[in-house]
Amino acid sequence: MYVIVEDDYIARIPPEKLGLDYDQAVLDVAKSLLEGRLIDFKDEKDDTRIIGKCYVVSIMGVDKLGDGAIVHGDGGVYQSVHFKALAYYPEMQEIVEGIVVSIQNFGAFIKFGPFEGLLHKSQIMDDRIDVDLNNQRFIGKDTKRDIKAGDKVRIRIVALNLSSSSIEDSKIGFTMKQLGLSKIDWLGKKIEN
Repeated sequence: MYVIVEDDYIARIPPEKLGLDYDQAVLDVAKSLLEGRLIDFKDEKDDTRIIGKCYVVSIMGVDKLGDGAIVHGDGGVYQSVHFKALAYYPEMQEIVEGIVVSIQNFGAFIKFGPFEGLLHKSQIMDDRIDVDLNNQRFIGKDTKRDIKAGDKVRIRIVALNLSSSSIEDSKIGFTMKQLGLSKIDWLGKKIEN
């Protein structure tokens, strides 16, 4: 789900940006440092309690907090800021749509938004599955339905570990076996045997 997050941050304004409009330099640095990163998602009622991680999509605004500090030997200015951002917070049991990016013996890797997760082959369908790695696809033995790289799918998040600040280190697991979840092309179609 998409959320609005607000938090404080210390941005280092490099010397080459100090000749420009300082407020614009602070905004530019905050955007370059925060957009596209995972940050802590805090409870609205208790900002000391971290609920999980969220992905910063866009910085909506930045306010300077006090004056910046200059550290001896460093030409930059360290500016405390309060930022407001649009972020994506993936939740357990959330239904998302994604694209199959690759097929392996054990499952399919699915990309949704900035994240990538694993749809284990046991979670694809209630059918025995053949793996065709040469053509990057799974095929149901009885239904003959296939899933291949490039297919759009509707899946549910069933495992989620965003403990790091790196998207690449995130671990997300999916299922597609429940009603309403499947390859998009299959939705609303009967299985013919």
